[in-house]
Amino acid sequence: MSRPIILGIVGDSAAGKTTLTRGIAQVLGPENVTMICTDDYHRYDRTQRAELGITALHPDCNYLDIMQQHLSLLRTGQPILKPVYSHKTGTFEPPQYIKPSKFVIIEGLLGYSTRIARDAYDVKVYLAPPEPLRANWKVKRDTQKRGYTPEQVLAELDKREPDSEAYIRPQRQWSDIVVSFYPPNNEIDETNDHLNVRLTLRPSIPHPDFTEIIHAGHSDSQSAIRLGLDRDMGKPVDVLEVDGHANLEQVSKIEHIMC
Repeated sequence: MSRPIILGIVGDSAAGKTTLTRGIAQVLGPENVTMICTDDYHRYDRTQRAELGITALHPDCNYLDIMQQHLSLLRTGQPILKPVYSHKTGTFEPPQYIKPSKFVIIEGLLGYSTRIARDAYDVKVYLAPPEPLRANWKVKRDTQKRGYTPEQVLAELDKREPDSEAYIRPQRQWSDIVVSFYPPNNEIDETNDHLNVRLTLRPSIPHPDFTEIIHAGHSDSQSAIRLGLDRDMGKPVDVLEVDGHANLEQVSKIEHIMC
């Protein structure tokens, strides 16, 4: 069989990786997509991490060598026996036998942390929401799904910050696309779930031509869809911004071009 197309989605905890992964899988067809979370390659369970005083964001807390080996196997269309980590219990479960589908989406914290791992991807995405929004998402998720109190989540965010700065955010430099969801006027509104999105498109891979939906004279600051030039981490990039109030026709055209 021909090798699968491998997409990477990396970002900090509660940056929206799983939500984006599931959305892309829905567009491509769930039967065509294999989804893998690199959290499964944790070296220690939740109790052990607490005892050792190490966070899940630290490379030493993960079997990165096994992860990159599995990525290399998946790239050539070979199956893997993948470990399984349960966020619900904070413990490990029996491994799973995984055969790659037409598309493989790898999402997690440290997916671009080694050169061998980076070389396995066809497209690398990095998620970079504003920190206040990410913190809000994390409190919601971890209190509703993982049994934490808001105070515990906020304390964990503070504890993880040095590792986020040292190991997670630097991976942005290896991405082909940076996705930043943000609230209008940068103000979090619990009653409005319409977020704007900024796509930073690096020249490391070819990108779709969006000019047909950016009509002349309609790419100003008041337009719902804007295409411009900028610099990201010192490098020239294209930037596509889509406001949450963009109409269905505009969004459908973007979806058609990208898919």
